[in-house]
Amino acid sequence: MKNFWISIKITLAMCLLLGVGYVLVLRGVSAVAGPNGGQAETVMLDGKVVGAAHVGQAFTRSGYFWGRPSAVDYNGGGSGGSNKATTNPEYLADVERRVQDFLAAHPYLSREEVPSEMVTASGSGLDPDISPRGAAVQVRRVAGARGLDTALVQHLVDSLTQRPWLGLFGTEKVNVLRLNIALEELSEN
Repeated sequence: MKNFWISIKITLAMCLLLGVGYVLVLRGVSAVAGPNGGQAETVMLDGKVVGAAHVGQAFTRSGYFWGRPSAVDYNGGGSGGSNKATTNPEYLADVERRVQDFLAAHPYLSREEVPSEMVTASGSGLDPDISPRGAAVQVRRVAGARGLDTALVQHLVDSLTQRPWLGLFGTEKVNVLRLNIALEELSEN
């Protein structure tokens, strides 16, 4: 019976140490070594927080750049993909609907020019970035809706394009929320 109580005490101590202590250690490390003191990076417009920099949002108006579709409506609590195979009829219907919607908003594009990322959801459903090509095909629509010169809008996309780290790690990408914030700030001037 003595061994039983020792086992219970050890189990409770390990639960406390690993269940609480480990989380506190991780939180402390992130506060010291992580960006923003371990807090989510937020994006501001006119002194108000308008979103998290690393979580996508739904933009549907023609005057904004659109991000990747989300299978979870950009809900961080339910992050994940649709888990439908590329041969699933529902998945194929969803992609076809997205292609048709994208083409309707971009009549100057052919079906082959629609970037696949603009009609397929990411694995997390929270992807905040698109490729420079995904942004470039939208420049004409956004510029027209805002009454801006396409060269100016393309320059904005180019200036906000993030390059691979050290030129090797990662891919070129454009954060959609930051791009749309820059558009709003440009329109205010």
